[in-house]
Amino acid sequence: MIIADNIKLLRKEIPQNVRIIAVSKTMPAEIIRQAYDAGQRAFGENRVQELYLKQQMLPPDVEWHLIGHLQTNKVKFVVSFIHLIHSVDSLKLLTEINREASKLNRRIDCLLQIRIAREETKTGLPVEKARQLLFSGELSDLQHVRITGLMGLATFTDNTVQIRQEFQQLAAFFKEVKATWFPDEPSFREMSMGMSGDYKLAIEAGSTMVRIGSLIFGERNLNQ
Repeated sequence: MIIADNIKLLRKEIPQNVRIIAVSKTMPAEIIRQAYDAGQRAFGENRVQELYLKQQMLPPDVEWHLIGHLQTNKVKFVVSFIHLIHSVDSLKLLTEINREASKLNRRIDCLLQIRIAREETKTGLPVEKARQLLFSGELSDLQHVRITGLMGLATFTDNTVQIRQEFQQLAAFFKEVKATWFPDEPSFREMSMGMSGDYKLAIEAGSTMVRIGSLIFGERNLNQ
């Protein structure tokens, strides 16, 4: 497994305006360092404890992205260094992020995770609940949180027609949210969708961030 070569190949295939988030969950720091040495700076983790430990072991210019479900009682462990939280799915979580960030006088960039997959196990806000949250006006009270876009996970399936439809659904909702609630906010520009198995479909639909794990680091132990 030659990580540097994998990253180089991906950069040739993925447009420059699309950021690669290297999904480093379960990977030890020394493996992540190989990707870092190849020029990769943005890494995605889904477990707070693992992220917290790795952040202390790797260079300070790493951009850490939290891509997994975040419990409110874990916010305090990442708020001092996190670059972007992809997986915000409730006003309660946003409020807690705002509260912890205010203690450090930080403003945390967040994506609203929208449920586009048909799988019951997938988390995220249904589109209508996301609209309700945005219409409520309660986000304006959260001065230490900035919504910079949307995130979505497609259904785990070989049906490319379905995956394409789900990504297109998120892209259409992104345009609605941008036009209705963030028309004058240049920071609202991110669509985080697409992983190793479907990133090409996601880019086709307008993704600005793809979360790539196995194509960089190789297949993981599913028991981890």
